[in-house]
Amino acid sequence: MNNKTLSCLAEKLERKRDLQDEEFAALLEEDLPGFSQELARRARVVREKYYGKGVYIRGLIEFTNYCRNNCLYCGIRRGNEKAQRYRLSQEEILACCEEGYALGFRTFVLQGGEDSYFTDDRLEQLIQSIKKSHPDCAVTLSIGEREKDSYARLFAAGADRYLLRHETADRAHYESLHPAEMSQAHRLQCLRDLKDIGYQVGCGMMVGSPGQTAACLIKDLRFLQELQPEMVGIGPFIPQADTPLGHAPAGTAELTLRLLSLIRLLLPKVLLPATTALGTIDPQGREKGLLSGANVLMPNLSPASVRKKYALYDNKICTGDEAAQCVACLGQRLSSTGYHLEIARGDHPGFQTIK
Repeated sequence: MNNKTLSCLAEKLERKRDLQDEEFAALLEEDLPGFSQELARRARVVREKYYGKGVYIRGLIEFTNYCRNNCLYCGIRRGNEKAQRYRLSQEEILACCEEGYALGFRTFVLQGGEDSYFTDDRLEQLIQSIKKSHPDCAVTLSIGEREKDSYARLFAAGADRYLLRHETADRAHYESLHPAEMSQAHRLQCLRDLKDIGYQVGCGMMVGSPGQTAACLIKDLRFLQELQPEMVGIGPFIPQADTPLGHAPAGTAELTLRLLSLIRLLLPKVLLPATTALGTIDPQGREKGLLSGANVLMPNLSPASVRKKYALYDNKICTGDEAAQCVACLGQRLSSTGYHLEIARGDHPGFQTIK
């Protein structure tokens, strides 16, 4: 297959938002010189059509690294006895929000393991407190699988968005990465429940995780077509030494960047982060992500004392430009891409009304 044929497939995807499986496979697997750059160029055009040159920033608050689950790839898995556990208090979380607001953040992302300490009552109070202090801000939750009535209660309390990576849409692949007590069917149902309730919903997958094939990735793209999420978070698989998959090879920035471009063409209005994992595996990963169709960055607002403890994978960047306090540095780095930081909630175009 030549570049002209591949370019025609990319144009077809942009126009129809669909391809045959073998056509998706060609776009994923072909490695002809210049094609990734062509795909990224097309993705940038689509991204700028809906979002211009602005890059939304989200303040990430990793508020607990306790987790009931035992996923084989995750550094905060229940069975990792080397993990240094912590929970932030409500006062500490609110202080992170105060600092973030002063820095220009208008979205706060509360991310943590599936920690039973944070009941619906505690989370409801926390969300309401954030909204009372910062009514012009969005609250995004990323706290795993819960039941639909729990999601509904947190939405009623003021949560706007929910991130729940589906990790992989291939059932056998999912089961190879998770313990038997975890159900892919339940995870996918959670995403459908969140959509039904009215959240802006984010899903996503690891790129290059052990056992992943092009066929797995095509199933992921099909799932994105079905769910039509408002956000998609993808990043390369990076092993964590204290997990069963700690010696598996990492995914690549190259395939992650190509998938960012494909997702932008598939879901033109999607909110698409250039993730921390991408910046970890490649020092220029976030800039390359933005040049491949991404339009969101998520700097870390967590207290410096706990950043290294939220070790989902090894060598995670958690200081320097990743620290939220270095927003000015981040803005300077963005200048090389032709983009600029946007001080706004950054809702999906289909969700312009503040609740």
